[in-house]
Amino acid sequence: MTKKVAVITLGKHVSTFYENIIKSLFGDLVSISSYSVLNGSINNIDNADVFVVTTDAFEDINDYKKYLPADTPKVELNVEFTKKNIEALMKVPKGTCAYFVNLSEIMVRECIARLSQLGINHINLVPCFPGAKLAKECGLAITVGESRYVPETVKNIIDLGHRVPDSNTVVEMALRLKLDYLLERENFKEYFNSIASSNYNFNQIFDRSLNMESQFEILMEIIDAGIIGVNESDVIYACNSKAVEITGINKVQAIQTQVKSTFPFLPIYECRQTGKKITNRLVKFKGVDINVTVAPVIRRNEYIGAFATIQRFTEEESKQQNLRIQLLNKGHKAKYTFDDIIGESDTVKKACAIAKKMAANNSAVLITGESGTGKELFAHAIHNESDRKNNPFIAINCAAMPDNLLESELFGYEEGSFTGAKKGGKLGLFEFAHKGSIFLDEVEGMSPALQIKLLRVIQEREIMRVGGNTIISVDVRIIAASNENLEKLVTKGVFRSDLYYRLNTLPIQIPPLRDRGEDIMILLEDIKKKLNGQFELSPQVKNAFMVHDWNGNVRELHNYIEYLTYLDKDYIEYEDLPVSFHKGLNIKPKIHENDLDVNLLKKISGNKLDDYCFVLEMLYNGYVKQTTMGRNSIAEHAKSLGRFLTQQEIRSILYDLNNLGLIKMSHGRGGTKINEKGIKVYNNLKAN
Repeated sequence: MTKKVAVITLGKHVSTFYENIIKSLFGDLVSISSYSVLNGSINNIDNADVFVVTTDAFEDINDYKKYLPADTPKVELNVEFTKKNIEALMKVPKGTCAYFVNLSEIMVRECIARLSQLGINHINLVPCFPGAKLAKECGLAITVGESRYVPETVKNIIDLGHRVPDSNTVVEMALRLKLDYLLERENFKEYFNSIASSNYNFNQIFDRSLNMESQFEILMEIIDAGIIGVNESDVIYACNSKAVEITGINKVQAIQTQVKSTFPFLPIYECRQTGKKITNRLVKFKGVDINVTVAPVIRRNEYIGAFATIQRFTEEESKQQNLRIQLLNKGHKAKYTFDDIIGESDTVKKACAIAKKMAANNSAVLITGESGTGKELFAHAIHNESDRKNNPFIAINCAAMPDNLLESELFGYEEGSFTGAKKGGKLGLFEFAHKGSIFLDEVEGMSPALQIKLLRVIQEREIMRVGGNTIISVDVRIIAASNENLEKLVTKGVFRSDLYYRLNTLPIQIPPLRDRGEDIMILLEDIKKKLNGQFELSPQVKNAFMVHDWNGNVRELHNYIEYLTYLDKDYIEYEDLPVSFHKGLNIKPKIHENDLDVNLLKKISGNKLDDYCFVLEMLYNGYVKQTTMGRNSIAEHAKSLGRFLTQQEIRSILYDLNNLGLIKMSHGRGGTKINEKGIKVYNNLKAN
């Protein structure tokens, strides 16, 4: 809304000058009308929001009452020289005689006195005004926009122009018009800086006031909560952007209104009556749950207003969760998605499809599978596929720490609950995982007591810290994993049946690597790429990898690839594989035990069964490498492993195995080879 300003001067000629200055400062926010006492336009003055009156316009107070409404704000227009005026006069040579020309003697002497205060004492200023008797002749005249009164004999004139409104006048105008927020704008700062004022104290206090107000505004905006300030009459004078966002009430609509009509949900009246702070009061406004705190402002034991902070309940809960994560000092986020699960086999694709469907649910998930199959990888992927993906994912191995330590880690503890407890206590992982997921690996490692506490978390969504007596609500999805058969553990009484059925709501079985076929080679190439391995595998090694037991699953495969990478060889032969790998070879033919003549072999070998098994193993390894084995090579392997077998002993064993139909002996370079029956016997012996 445009504010009306009336400028009243003695003569009309100076009013336009003041109009232009006011317009340059306040712009389109004001409309200006000018009135003169001398030309009589003052008799037709209209109403305005503020009247700006020059000091020479009226001779006494009665003129104010005669022409101006009594209830309208008035500002006395005091004028001041500019810095440019002073700079121009400083260039005048010292001792120069100069007339100072103005409209009246009073105005001349006031100007000369003011110039003296501003440091212009090097010029001999002679008063000059209409009707003045000039006792001294000067060759220079100085005036403030009144050149018409300069004596005709003087040709050298310095016209400083009309003096400008001083700082006090401009600030008072802004306050009267309720446009004081404009004072921080650059054009106002430049204007104040242009004035040759020696009013140091005013400038300091004014600058300090502006700085404090500016800092207050900045503080209001950076606080992550709605702020509403009221005075002693409950009138709103402050309202930040966050409060506007939460309530939907415009700042302009709120300022200068009664708080009970604009924000009726704020307990300001109660705060004023009691003089006490009101904290964490949950109210509803326009269907939104809002947490309200109101603090009184007391000065000299008197209530002078209050500040209210408001925040959406959901935002506050989210902020608390972010603070929990900062306290934990870890970025607990799930690292992997289903895209990180490598494999093309039907078994792994089926497991992924089931896991994706379960991710959309909030029920507990139980992931089972052998060690090293990637249970934690699936847990990460399930979390990232769920609605909780933007919240914490915390993983902990339940079998990796003592029972009492695991309890304090999961549930937290209060101060002084046990020797060595941190001052102030500690939040548990369930609290940190609020709104997210917690992965409990090797869950079978929990004691029966902890199993009961975990069951309560699943059923009631509540925890209690160690040594505490307060119930804390948590919203956590539990993803558990085990490489044991939990059903057998339940039968043995080691694992609680009620907890098992709670965890087993959404079961996922991760297939072992040996059942994933060509995935072995796909995973091998992926791991090799990540480790920057540059080697190639021989056909014998590839065949060995395909028939390996992989009891350690993907983790074991990773270890072997890492080992082969460090060998720094371009081509990997069977002999390059580590000793531990050979112990895991197994073709696992699908045969029945009664087809194997194991008992006969045991009877023939007697107490030398271990030697017979060793020879069978050497022949089996030769089969895998697709090479023949003779007595010499078997003897050399035995010697390298610390096993002492003579060639004669090896020859005797080979004859026995040949007679049992387990091997085929050939003379010359044909060597000796294990046959299908021998492989079956070897596998049966190894399995037992």
